[in-house]
Amino acid sequence: MSSSGVHRTLRFGPFELLSSKRVLRRDGVTLSLGSRAFDILSYLAERPGKVIGKKELIDHVWSDVTVEEGSLRVHVAAIRKALEDGQFGNRYIASVKGRGYSFIESVVRLEDSTEQRRLAAILAADVVGYSALLQRAEEATYAEFERLKRELIAPSLSRHEGRLIKTTGDGALAEFASPLAAMRCAVEIQDHLASGGSPLRLRVGLNLGDVIVGQDGDLYGDGITIAVRLEGITDPGGILISEKVYSEVEGKLDVGFEDRGEQRLKNISKPVRAYAVCTGAHSAPISKLGAALSLPDKPSIAVLPFQNMSGDPEQEFFADGMVEEIITALSRFKALFVIARNSSFTYKGRAVEVKQVGRELGVRYVLEGSVRKAADRVRITGQLIDAATGAHLWADRFDGGLGDIFDLQDQVTERVVGAIAPAVETAEIERAKYKTTESLDAYAIYLRGLAKFYQYGNRLATAEALRLFNSAIELDPEFAVAYSHASHCYAHAKTNSWSSGTADELAEASRLAQRALELDKDDAWVLCGSGWALALVVRDLGVGTSLVDRALMLNSNLAEAWRCSGWMRIWLGDPKLAIEHFARAMRLSPLGRWLVDIQSGIAHAHFFLDRYDEAASWAAIALQNDPDFQAGVRISAASNAMAGRTGEAHETVVRLQRLNSALRVSNLKHVLGPYRRAEDLTRYEEGLRKAGLPE
Repeated sequence: MSSSGVHRTLRFGPFELLSSKRVLRRDGVTLSLGSRAFDILSYLAERPGKVIGKKELIDHVWSDVTVEEGSLRVHVAAIRKALEDGQFGNRYIASVKGRGYSFIESVVRLEDSTEQRRLAAILAADVVGYSALLQRAEEATYAEFERLKRELIAPSLSRHEGRLIKTTGDGALAEFASPLAAMRCAVEIQDHLASGGSPLRLRVGLNLGDVIVGQDGDLYGDGITIAVRLEGITDPGGILISEKVYSEVEGKLDVGFEDRGEQRLKNISKPVRAYAVCTGAHSAPISKLGAALSLPDKPSIAVLPFQNMSGDPEQEFFADGMVEEIITALSRFKALFVIARNSSFTYKGRAVEVKQVGRELGVRYVLEGSVRKAADRVRITGQLIDAATGAHLWADRFDGGLGDIFDLQDQVTERVVGAIAPAVETAEIERAKYKTTESLDAYAIYLRGLAKFYQYGNRLATAEALRLFNSAIELDPEFAVAYSHASHCYAHAKTNSWSSGTADELAEASRLAQRALELDKDDAWVLCGSGWALALVVRDLGVGTSLVDRALMLNSNLAEAWRCSGWMRIWLGDPKLAIEHFARAMRLSPLGRWLVDIQSGIAHAHFFLDRYDEAASWAAIALQNDPDFQAGVRISAASNAMAGRTGEAHETVVRLQRLNSALRVSNLKHVLGPYRRAEDLTRYEEGLRKAGLPE
């Protein structure tokens, strides 16, 4: 199947702008760009070298509504992010002070370019651990892979009418006329390797999708990208296929499938449902044949079916539905490896030891629980267990009425997930503390950095956290969340008056945040941490807020993102919404590491709502948890002063000056967030001035 069409195309650098299809692509991969942002980019790129005024752009793009310049700035920032344009020294879009914007890269116009497309089944394969194997035995590894390509892969492609698109040092891409032919080829290759035909192991990803045919016969587009991304997350020795392939081959071969759930793949806007291929209708996936599975390189968890202790068959459906919701919610944490429902539910109704589950599923942590009904009430219990040691890491119970069973299901899911993710992270940090120095890797160093990072008000700990995160980055230059946490360290320093605020510090915080986003735009923690640093340190509140909003869209159970969003609503001048977001963060993580900051944030929100007594009360609660938390001390002094409690306010300012002797009313704004409304900053200054802070 093939088609062709005529499109107007603008090319610049590695990018293509297809105006008629309203698509921006980089190296054949479609990028995510909103409709207004596309219009802005198209308008600028069609006029390279010309300075376009802000009003002209706004009139062109928002002809139907009235907007402020802030909306234009936010969309230009989104374009720069999509183009990976630098925070300092832009390559594509330059800001012309006082005038507008100019597209400064050369543009090639292809007014009548013809693009060939067709539907194809794509096979992507690579050698597991190829780089490490080369370091140990370079010549032997190279020779063995060449032999495999010559004696196994090429003949198998020929038998199944596959076409080799290209080879890389450690892998290959091939095209097939049908998904069934691609599947037969993949199974044949993996069966040969599993039988001991070679010391090398492959990962294979299969996808059925629309591809672009280049003039040289090479293929491009999301159809290729999805196959490559699936191969990248496949188990060693395994085959992972997209849902499109599954729908075409299911029931036509003597293989089974394990549903791995929806996968978020890099540079692919929508999740892709994936299935692991099994060697027989009732056997384990290919990668699971033989010995117990090795643990993934990140925290791994399986959620077992909850036991129905009530004897009421209807509660069986409630319990199963709740477990499915928990699995789905945990899967949104990209730092976790979560076993899919189909695998977890193979243990339903079976009495098994947690250690056995850990071995068979290749996970370190197991969540189990029960549901018991009595009259119109239901009690749910849950416990998190370390599968290696049998140690209980977390346990809780939940009671509720059956009046709205789905609402109860949502509440339990939210509370369990809000507790589980931090509990797993804490357990991983503790394990990292006891690793020998020789066995340290990037992830272990990162975990040690987290342990320091969470000592929020400790200057030396924050400096050590930054050093450890940078060490992890040196070992793994593509460790996105390490970059994000490193940028967050600069935000720690700013809010506690530890930083000098130099241009170099701002540039480094921005570089780290932007690099994290370049590496992984779909990790909620990366978006949250980078957005926080860009808002608080770089003072780009618009971009920071949009990043945190996207983090919440990807993972609504991330308490840290609700905390950041609460502060951003205060800075934007919406303290009522800030209170709602802080409350959500506290409900998700009632005993979390950020509790003092959340309580301080609620105090700030009440302060800007003229509720000075409530603000002082919340500040007092925060300071009970950490008497030296500077944001809490500041708002306590200002709130008590505005409430007329001058003596208490003066005492608090004395404590504040012990913590930060250089703080004055005149430099207060340097330690605060980027308040958009001048009157909010003025009120804060007035409160601390009344409390006795020197001018």
